[in-house]
Order: sequence, then structure tokens, then C-alpha cells
Amino acid sequence: MKKDLLCLYDLTKDDIDIIFDRTADLKARQKRGELYHPLQGKTLGMIFEKPSTRTRVSFEVGTYQLGGHAVYLRWTDTQLGRGESVYDTAKVLSRYLDGIMIRTFKQETVSELSRNADVPVINGLTDLYHPCQILADIFTVIEKRGTYEGLKASYVGDGNNVTHSWINAALRLNFDLTMACPAGHLPDATVLERAQREASSTITLLHDPREAVKGADVISTDTWVSMGQEKEYRERIKAFKGFQVNEDLLSCSKDDVMVMHCLPAHRGEEITDGVMDGKNSAIFDQAENRLHVQKAILELLMGKK
Repeated sequence: MKKDLLCLYDLTKDDIDIIFDRTADLKARQKRGELYHPLQGKTLGMIFEKPSTRTRVSFEVGTYQLGGHAVYLRWTDTQLGRGESVYDTAKVLSRYLDGIMIRTFKQETVSELSRNADVPVINGLTDLYHPCQILADIFTVIEKRGTYEGLKASYVGDGNNVTHSWINAALRLNFDLTMACPAGHLPDATVLERAQREASSTITLLHDPREAVKGADVISTDTWVSMGQEKEYRERIKAFKGFQVNEDLLSCSKDDVMVMHCLPAHRGEEITDGVMDGKNSAIFDQAENRLHVQKAILELLMGKK
């Protein structure tokens, strides 16, 4: 497996299956209360330009459960916040750490860190991609359905980093994906066109949510107003009218369709309470699985070779 995790496009199907196999084992060990410390003596640095709940807690707890130590580095509390180059930071942190996780705005920041670091780099989120989240989502599908083979996935909402990672996952794992996004809020054209060109599965972009969820095994959504977009709130709420994941939308899909949301959710906007807390929801399962998937990633990238 490659030394970094920057984007699902960079991984092979075999890479992803290895992550899922390790996830299942590590989750089972944790549920049994079994101590397992492949990261004993190892330290993960966690750089946060964007604040977080799930990313910070899951990586910090995961590193601890694997016997390692995690160091929280808020962007503005480091010299990065005073203009030190990513190059210099990468070189110095590589002398102290055994791995770096970064949650930031620009994908190029992660790429530059990876190019210049001598230790593994993990993308905890950028504006372009959210690979750890989608790995957790698909692992949740495996737990619920037994496999991702033959999956029909639907995404409803903003064409954002979550959407792009679903696109790359559909490309690499050969399942069908149908997205419904409003005009002006579409996925990145380069990401979508590359996947449609290379995929053996069907990756489709529509503008009608009811059409997009027909026959879906999974419906996924995300907040309409992501971090940094607060000034666009009114425009976005207007643009996404009709894209709410609600009971009416679920009636257009399978009775046992799984509903996912990467969180945080704005209840009553992109998703209703009834759906989020209902029988079809896998939202809190997928949130838990961030911990287990990321432990697998940490073990594979930072564990003893």
C-alpha cells in the first residue's frame, strides 16, 4: 500500500479491501476488549486548519487504542499560522513524528506536505476530498449488507468533498452511483469526468433527487453549508430547496434503503429528524466506524513493517 492516504483515486481496489479487512479485525478486537498495540512508541501529529469533532476524537482515540500517542497541532498555534512554509514544516515534523494527519482547506496543502514529509501523511479532510469518511461509509455498507459488490448508491445535496470521494470510491470499487445536485452546486467537473471516463460502473449526475434515489441501497447526504461558506447561507438554503432527505424522498427508494450523513447535520435542513433517527438510518454507525477505519489506516501506514 502507498505510504500516504491523500485521495481514494490513488488507491487500488486491493488497497481498499485490505483496509476493510484490517478494520473488521480491529473493530472485533476492540469490542472484545483485547489490547493490541502495533503503534507502541509511535506518535501521530494531527494538524488542524479546520476544527473538528469526529476527526480529532477518532484519530486521537484510535492512536491511543493502538498503543501510540497523538499530538494535536492547531494551525494558528504553530508556525504555519505565522507563515512558515509547508516544506519546512514537513521536514521538521518528519524528524519528530511517525505520521501526520492533516485537516485543511486546500488539497494542494496535503499534497505538498506529502511530497516533502519523510513519514506517512493522511488526509483528514480538504475542500476537495474526504477519503476517511467514505471508507467508513462503505465499511458500514459491508457490515449491513455483507458486501459493496452490486451496490447502488445515491448522493443527494452539495457537490462537495464528500461527493468527490463517493465518486472515486465508485470508480475504484465498481459500484453504481447516482448523484442529485442543484445547478451551481455540482461536483468538480475534472473529478466527475475522469471517473466517468475510467469507470466500468455507472456514475451519473442528475438534478432530480426523487429520480436519483430510485432503487438505491444507500442514500447519502451532507450539510448544505460547509465550513467557510457561512456567508452563502441564504443563497444555499434557497438553492437546495427540494433536496432534503425526508420521509417523502425515502418513499421513492427501497423500503430497506440505508441513510447516511457524514455529520455534523443541520436537522430540518438537509435531513429531517424522522429520517435521521429512523429505522433506515446508519448515521451513528458510520460515525463510529470512522474510528475503526482510521485505526486500520494508522496500522497499515505507521505500524511495524
